[in-house]
Amino acid sequence: MQIAQQLKDRRETDLHHDLHWDSMTAEQKIALYNLHRFGYRLLFVRHMHSGPLAVISQQNHLATISSHGEVDYKTDIQLRD
Repeated sequence: MQIAQQLKDRRETDLHHDLHWDSMTAEQKIALYNLHRFGYRLLFVRHMHSGPLAVISQQNHLATISSHGEVDYKTDIQLRD
């Protein structure tokens, strides 16, 4: 089962994609736009002290995009079960 579906199943109410998109910086949006062709999709945005952290996935692989647009393909982010 894909990570995005697991997250959707876990929530009682769906958060609209636009809410997460609007929380992202311009640098994050550009990075995500460039990764769409490789199958990456936005899951959600975490609000951190350092700025928004976009969590993305490609199939079962997680990655993050920092507020400066830097992609971490080997993220150690933990998702709730």
